[in-house]
Amino acid sequence: MGLIQRKIEARGIPTVSITVAKDVTAAIKAPRAVFVPWPMGHHFGAPFHAEIQRSVILTALNAVQIIEQSGVIVELSIPWAEVRRQSKALTEQGKKL
Repeated sequence: MGLIQRKIEARGIPTVSITVAKDVTAAIKAPRAVFVPWPMGHHFGAPFHAEIQRSVILTALNAVQIIEQSGVIVELSIPWAEVRRQSKALTEQGKKL
C-alpha cells in the first residue's frame, strides 16, 4: 500500500492507510497511517458498530491534517476486547427490537 500511496501523493493528493500490521506499515514507510490493534480483516471494527467505525474514519481524516512527516503511524487505542464487548451488546439490543 505504501508504494501506491507515495505515487498518489506525488500527484498532490494526500493519503492515509488504515492498518492492522504496524510492523509491515512501518517497514514500507507509508506516508500516513492509522494503526488499529485488531485482528486481520477488522480494520473498521465489528460489523454494524457505527460508533467505532466513525472513530476510525475520523482518526484517519485527522491524520491527513496533522501528519507532516512521511512514515508516521497514529495509533487508535481502543482494545479489541472492548470493540467485541460493545459489538455483542449492540447485537443483543438488536435481537430485543
